[in-house]
Amino acid sequence: MATATPTRRWPPAAIAALLLAAASTAIVLGAQVFQHVVGIPPCPLCLEQRIPHYAAVPIALIVAMAVQRRAPRGLVAAGFGLLALAMLTAAGIGGYHAGVEWGFWPGPSDCSGEIKAFGTAGSLLQQMQTTSVIRCDVVMFRFLGLSLAGWNVVMSTALAGLAAWGFARTLRQSA
Repeated sequence: MATATPTRRWPPAAIAALLLAAASTAIVLGAQVFQHVVGIPPCPLCLEQRIPHYAAVPIALIVAMAVQRRAPRGLVAAGFGLLALAMLTAAGIGGYHAGVEWGFWPGPSDCSGEIKAFGTAGSLLQQMQTTSVIRCDVVMFRFLGLSLAGWNVVMSTALAGLAAWGFARTLRQSA
């Protein structure tokens, strides 16, 4: 009779970290599809919203590996805390961007508000060739009433909750 080799299951905190990595990857890839396939160019705020997700992917993979290898709880909890902070940052930037789109507050001067005069006629051609203005206050796509910035708020907030769950679960584990 053959004996089965024991397989080690992935702990729930490791699965949470892997879900964070996968979701952040999907968000960034989705943004790339909207940019390169659908043809919706990103504004400066759109690009800023991606940065926390770029950072979250390797951090989440490291946290998952740390959980699987039974790293010290404090280290794993710090990783989940960092992931929660990254996701809240993405949600905050997305919330700011959505507020600009809805006209709740002014956006950055380089991508919203009035378009300023280009100056003298002699420099007009040069300025037009070197200036690319993708407006932050104009919604290019909505789904179920939310812009892409709004959906980033929803998804990033949910991911922050998942990271907070991983943080709490790690701290509750017996030493």
